[in-house]
Amino acid sequence: MRWWKWLGLAGIMGVAATGAVIARAERRRRAYTPEEIRARLHERVEQAHRTQQA
Repeated sequence: MRWWKWLGLAGIMGVAATGAVIARAERRRRAYTPEEIRARLHERVEQAHRTQQA
C-alpha cells in the first residue's frame, strides 16, 4: 500500500476510537439520576468550603 492509504486508515481509526471514548463518557454521564448529581454537587461545595477554611 502507499503511504497515503496508511495515513487515511490511521485517521479513520483515530476518529472511530475518539467516538467510542466520547460515547462511553456520555453513557456514564447519563447514568446518574438528578438526585445523585445534586448530592455530588453539594458534597463538592462542602469540600470546597472546608478547604477554604483550613
